[in-house]
Amino acid sequence: MVIPVYDKNPVRRTPVVTYGLIALCTAVFLLGPLSGFLPAYGSGHTLACRQALYFDRWGVVPAELFGGRPPAAALGVPADCGAADPYPHSPYLSVLTSMFLHASWLHLIGNMLFLYVFGDNVENRMGRLRFALFYLAAGYLATYGFALAHADDAQSLVGASGAISGALGAYLYLYPKARVTSLFPFLFFVPLRFPAWMVLGFWFVLQWFAAQTAAGGPGVAYLAHVVGFAFGFVCAWACYRPRSKLGVVAGTTQGDAQP
Repeated sequence: MVIPVYDKNPVRRTPVVTYGLIALCTAVFLLGPLSGFLPAYGSGHTLACRQALYFDRWGVVPAELFGGRPPAAALGVPADCGAADPYPHSPYLSVLTSMFLHASWLHLIGNMLFLYVFGDNVENRMGRLRFALFYLAAGYLATYGFALAHADDAQSLVGASGAISGALGAYLYLYPKARVTSLFPFLFFVPLRFPAWMVLGFWFVLQWFAAQTAAGGPGVAYLAHVVGFAFGFVCAWACYRPRSKLGVVAGTTQGDAQP
């Protein structure tokens, strides 16, 4: 596990989109039934039902994206909690809403930390509008990639991990030599500074092996991390790879030689 806390890579302007995403995800969590701040959700069994119905409504069910609605019993909503789907539900729109939900404080803080450390530089390079569209595209592709491999999974999938992984992949291509201060639990959380290619490369390898072995168990969509990261890296490569100077010079020479 890698915990980045700071990167030595200054930005030219305020990353409005990155900060906005962090604020929105935090606000959604605080107003939801898992934060513990709103007593209106009740307690005990009532609270558990509210949480299950909340995720069923706003989270994305992978099985729905390539098939029909799974039986209510398979959705993880207790039978005595009432109807699991008493509202209009769009599987495709739920991919979007799921990006702003988080299952716990640890889930939220971990995702927002990664977005804070790496998202600002990617936003500065891409521009605000392009970064926002890129972020959403990474989230959608990561979710569909996970659903394609887990077409029978009826458990709600929530979190911004897939979209944020896209930002990590783009950062790796754009700033591979940037110095990133990180904490490594197996090294007793001693802060160490490494180049981004090492930190993010190590993180990706961990996600890849976890996706192959299902080390995280149910509810941890490691494959979505892998797909989002790969998309981000390829997208940054396609848009920002250096142009061939030889091709530019040759084209100019040919143009100048024409009468």
